[in-house]
Amino acid sequence: MPDDGASAAASAEDASAEDALAGAEPDQAMRFQVLGPVRVWRAERELDPGFPQQRALLALLLAHAGRPVPTGEILDAIWAERPPASALNVIRRYIGMLRRLLEPGLPPRAPGRRLLRRPGGYLLEAATDEVDLLRLRELTRQGKRAAATGRPERAAECFTRALREWRGPVAMGVPASAREHVQFTALERELLDTARLAADSALLCGRAEQALPALRQAAAHDPLDEPLHARLVLSLAACGLQAEALKAYDDIRRRLTRELGVAPGAELAAAHSRVLRQDVRRLTAGPVVELGREVAVVRMRTADAGSPSQPASPSPLASPPPAPFARPAQLPPGLPVFAGRKAELDWLTDVAGTASEAAGAARAVLIEGMAGVGKSALAVHWAHQAADRFPDGQLYVPLGAFDPARAAVEPADALRGMLASLGVSASRMPHGVAALSGLYRSMLVGRRVLVVLDDAVDTERLHPLLPAAPGCLALVTSRNALPGLIASGVRPLCLEPPSAEDARETLALRLGADRLGAEPRAADEIVARCGRLPLALAVVAARAVSRRDFPLDAVAAELREAQGSLDALSAVRTAFLSSYGLLSPESARLFRLLSRPGGEVITAAAAAALAGLPVRRTGPLLGELAEAHLLTEAAPGRYALHDLLRALAAELAEAGSRPDVL
Repeated sequence: MPDDGASAAASAEDASAEDALAGAEPDQAMRFQVLGPVRVWRAERELDPGFPQQRALLALLLAHAGRPVPTGEILDAIWAERPPASALNVIRRYIGMLRRLLEPGLPPRAPGRRLLRRPGGYLLEAATDEVDLLRLRELTRQGKRAAATGRPERAAECFTRALREWRGPVAMGVPASAREHVQFTALERELLDTARLAADSALLCGRAEQALPALRQAAAHDPLDEPLHARLVLSLAACGLQAEALKAYDDIRRRLTRELGVAPGAELAAAHSRVLRQDVRRLTAGPVVELGREVAVVRMRTADAGSPSQPASPSPLASPPPAPFARPAQLPPGLPVFAGRKAELDWLTDVAGTASEAAGAARAVLIEGMAGVGKSALAVHWAHQAADRFPDGQLYVPLGAFDPARAAVEPADALRGMLASLGVSASRMPHGVAALSGLYRSMLVGRRVLVVLDDAVDTERLHPLLPAAPGCLALVTSRNALPGLIASGVRPLCLEPPSAEDARETLALRLGADRLGAEPRAADEIVARCGRLPLALAVVAARAVSRRDFPLDAVAAELREAQGSLDALSAVRTAFLSSYGLLSPESARLFRLLSRPGGEVITAAAAAALAGLPVRRTGPLLGELAEAHLLTEAAPGRYALHDLLRALAAELAEAGSRPDVL
């Protein structure tokens, strides 16, 4: 039984939290809505959020719920494809219009107190009671606490009240391309998770009718979510609607067959069997064993006053054992000359260990960094080390986003390849990315699978490939920072060139310690002239290995003579050019100009002087170069250019900005 003192303390905390929801200052009262149509009120008057793109910006600010929204993410949401050259000016204009909408008496150019500028982005300041999303999260938090302290009735009440804030598809009224942004899809998953919690708590305390309206809405929103529909079937039966429960099961069974080519899973089939046996009784709470971040896992017993010793019915919350499936082992061979990176390897292990200890949504790590810095080598090396943590297999997908020799892999093709590796026959493959992604994620439920997605380019193409099941981990590598992915909760690891010591060890593994020991100064010069970049070291080592009669000093001399160009490192040039080719014209021009002498530290003011542009314009351009890892932001607003990238910029400037002439 729950501790009475803990329950009393929890009740007091809930009451305090409800007081915090009681109201805002009357003269500043605002109300915002994003869990449905995007709407805003001042007092009782509804305001017009403006153009669809301006409305999308407001929705994104609300979806972040009190956290700054990076400018890059705003661009990604409003312009799904490449934003226009005037995008930043358009964003500033929308921000100004929203400020005047929210604070009509605000003097021109005044920052106000609602829409605030933050480093790299913007923040909408709003109280919990003013935003439907914040109210939902507060009530959900109270519900989880109530479930954790053995009060399912209180939990069901809180979850049900939270779901009353849900008034339709998230961010209605904004352009369809913007609504597909990862921040809005994450909110939809959050709503579905809360609906599952509501159903679990209501079934537990025998009040299934309390959660049924929200559960119907959630099931209609995601017609292929088997755990959600299993709860709907049980809840309908618990409300005495057995015929409707059987029809609900039959409906999803037909959809699964028609759209995914699969039969209902074990959890949904078990719910159907219980309804057929009329084994859905009123349930009461037993001891609480665990409350996860997403789902309350509660031990239950059957309330049967006439038969106290009767065995308990299967819990509607219990997850069934997973069905057998093919165990993939797709990792490419690890690099035999891998050296160093101990801190990064330890960090990856810690992140994987922490994530595996908590129930939660999709888990992923993004390894980002400049071309040739060793992202793929690190990912594969760690994946081999951690393979025993993922006993259900390892998937590897080379997405080839920056490979100049072939086209990037389309999401549908990547999903079909992974499903085939998981044992799905070609005849059972559904059509369309959404259906393929749904089947892929369903296959991974209850499994522990590592998914390595190598060489990704953007969030939109990557998102369908991320697993959604706790226990699985996606390891993504990219030359881009992918702020939209990070905003959705993915943990970033920015990879820098290794230390001089680790770079020298890598060279020793490739050439032999004796050869390096015989010419230590030449070895140090090679490491320095390669900028410690693993790809450059590999290119030089390959040449030295092929001509063992060459002294290392001769190899170093070749690099010395090519100073200021990449003539001795053509593979590095090719890798860099594939990143440069994705820049906007303005950023590409600025990159070329950065080859001019001007000190080691690059600031917006220095870049503005080079480019003949206003400082306010060069700041975002430097940000774009940093996101593409063609610059390094050593400190806020202070950038540095790697020596080999400076050589590329000089070559491009000399060639008249046409990389095809190189």
